[in-house]
Amino acid sequence: MNPHTAAAAPRAPKRGRPGYDRDTLVRVCVEVFNRHGYEATSMGVLAEELGISKSAIYHHVKSKEEILDAALSHSLSELEQVVAEAEALNAPAVVELESVIRGSVEVLTRSLPYVTLLLRLRGNSELESAALRRRREITLRIASLISQAQQDGDLRSDIDARTASRLAMGMVNSIVDWYRPERADSAAPLTETVVEMLLHGLRSRSR
Repeated sequence: MNPHTAAAAPRAPKRGRPGYDRDTLVRVCVEVFNRHGYEATSMGVLAEELGISKSAIYHHVKSKEEILDAALSHSLSELEQVVAEAEALNAPAVVELESVIRGSVEVLTRSLPYVTLLLRLRGNSELESAALRRRREITLRIASLISQAQQDGDLRSDIDARTASRLAMGMVNSIVDWYRPERADSAAPLTETVVEMLLHGLRSRSR
């Protein structure tokens, strides 16, 4: 048989590196940060977990801090949007408050790894401190809604609005400690439970 006309033998497929776009890479890194802690996770650890070289990571991001920045922006932007959309309803403050609570639970259950990372920050860098300031701003906006609802007579007035806001978000944020998406049929029952417990305790006794 003429070697030039013989069919070439099929080559064994090469093992390729797993491919990541930037969003997917950030998502996997967030899960690694949550397992090991952000400070304890080096770029080498990330590369090992991702199954790629460090240079492949640097193709998408410049530093570990850039990954953290992207992750925090993801969760904070979603939470800020929830508050903005509630305020845009131009409804009574108590209605906007309920919308914020519902939306916050939905964000947490939908973006659980990102919110978990956000809630574990301790302000160890300017980036983390800036994220904590954005968190506090959200809490203050919720306190403002509670205060207005108190003035409207829809919520009891014997509770400090800022304290109520911190306690409300504390309940919502505690979900990261025990919620497991794979064990939940739907976030809806959880959302209803949180709304009922929070607003029932805050409702004006005359209503």
